[in-house]
Amino acid sequence: MNGWFVVALLGVLGLAAIVLGGADDSPGLQFLGLILVVSAVVTAVRRRRIS
Repeated sequence: MNGWFVVALLGVLGLAAIVLGGADDSPGLQFLGLILVVSAVVTAVRRRRIS
């Protein structure tokens, strides 16, 4: 249960970074947000396959 919270937190932080990076016209922040979202999805898929 605790691991899913971390995955959700990564996803939310990534989406926030993408939105805020778009508002500030910052491609670096958008890229970091994309990395966070992709890592959250990969972690969620790996956790789902294991359990």
